[in-house]
Amino acid sequence: MTAAERLNRIFDALIDLEDCRVHNFALNHMSVAKLTYRQLLNVAKQVGCSSVEVRTDLSEPLFGDLSAPEAGQVARAAGVNLIAVAEVSAFNDLSGDKLAEAQKLIQIASECGAQGIALIPRCDGKGIGKAERQANLRAALVELKPLLAEYNVIGFIEPLGFEQASLRSKTEAVEAIEFVDGADHFKLVHDTFHHYLTGSGCIHAQYTGIVHVSGVTDRKVSVNALLDGHRGFVHADDRLNNIEQLKALKEAGYNGPVSMEAFAEEVHVLTDPTTELVRSFDYIASSLEATAA
Repeated sequence: MTAAERLNRIFDALIDLEDCRVHNFALNHMSVAKLTYRQLLNVAKQVGCSSVEVRTDLSEPLFGDLSAPEAGQVARAAGVNLIAVAEVSAFNDLSGDKLAEAQKLIQIASECGAQGIALIPRCDGKGIGKAERQANLRAALVELKPLLAEYNVIGFIEPLGFEQASLRSKTEAVEAIEFVDGADHFKLVHDTFHHYLTGSGCIHAQYTGIVHVSGVTDRKVSVNALLDGHRGFVHADDRLNNIEQLKALKEAGYNGPVSMEAFAEEVHVLTDPTTELVRSFDYIASSLEATAA
């Protein structure tokens, strides 16, 4: 039995268990950063992912030689959903051309049929008080909400665990979403790496639209020194407590996509990422099955 066949059998077994439904796996383009858009879709299909996230911050053009509508057609023909187009960085500071940048990405997401866009906070906000943080965040959501509503696109807000991030708390994000009555237009990204960096905090599963998973094995690096470059695939030697986080999310009612988002160069240089991806997804699925037994 191949690794892919074993993974599919695990999926089938989990689906048959009333109280043990594994999350839908997805693939963030960052995990296979050197591949083209078409290759991303092919790999996603090979490893059993139902969805992908695409990015504007890779060396390859967003959709290669395809327009946004064509990219959507190719994904649908492949049976792969487009979850999100990433990203609008520093979204909680819409000064200058940032609002126009956000509108452009919202339009792209609409044209390709993606569910939403990724909203990443400023990462130079250490020392900013909660009142100022919330004021900036709420002002941004007020501006973005009508654009998202017009194009029927979701804004996926991703709090970051880095100490210098201007939005670390999912609770603060939820408070801002509720302040602007934006629950229909904004969802959270629960990133297991960033959740680990913050040390604690509420999960807010009911507001969560995407979960990002990645694994860190280096235990010599202190928590506050961990960077994106440490993030590989999830395996048994992971220090981020991915399985525990996924279990907590499931128990709190989350059943959306779980997207592999690995940044480590050792992952990006793999000549055959499918083998390692299947091994990682296999480990996650098997571990969730074991915790529910």
